[in-house]
Amino acid sequence: MQFHIHSRTNIVIASVFAAIFCWCAAGQETQSNAAQSNGARAPEASKGLPPRATPADYQAHAQAGKVTIAAEFAGHSIPDPQSALSTEDYVVVEVGLFGPPDARLRLSYTDFSLRLNGKKTPLPAQGYELVFKSLKDPEYVPPDAAGPAAKSKGGLTTGGQGQSDPNGGLPPIVHIPIAVSRGWEQRVQKASLPEGDRPLPAAGLIFFEHHGKSNSLELIYSGPAGKATLTLQP
Repeated sequence: MQFHIHSRTNIVIASVFAAIFCWCAAGQETQSNAAQSNGARAPEASKGLPPRATPADYQAHAQAGKVTIAAEFAGHSIPDPQSALSTEDYVVVEVGLFGPPDARLRLSYTDFSLRLNGKKTPLPAQGYELVFKSLKDPEYVPPDAAGPAAKSKGGLTTGGQGQSDPNGGLPPIVHIPIAVSRGWEQRVQKASLPEGDRPLPAAGLIFFEHHGKSNSLELIYSGPAGKATLTLQP
């Protein structure tokens, strides 16, 4: 009889522990899903660009406390070792942050804003994910570019023969393969300014939503290091 009582007791204890474990695991999964839905990024989401040798190697630089903020305007182009991607909807600034030996700094694109064309209200920097939908590669050639459709110039016909232009004279619609567009997105992600507590020097790209031309530019930094304003060349 005692054996059966102990066995039942052990089963009850094991069931309680199993229920507690499942409850904790579910709570952790819920927190993880909530963080993803709120746009939380992994610490290594972006690695940034190699910092240039000195702040003087950028268009402009200014002091914010013990940290030197350096920057260069890239227009609608996205500097990349493989090829220059572009975006019509955003302008790009390459920034570098330099400090004393063994210095560290909490980095975030939200510490930057850009005053364009003398406007009173500067533009806040945007997350690199928003740039994905407007990415282009000026040198990209579609796989079917050498097909019969590419040989038809304007869809002109002679005597009722030849192929008509399905786009009605408009530029052809280029469908980018998913693998290609994902490759572009990964390149932008890796080149963007890294976030979180980082050793200096550190460098990367930041993005501002702007469609038109840029006649005057002021990059404004307001972060843990202090404040600085840099005048950039369009």
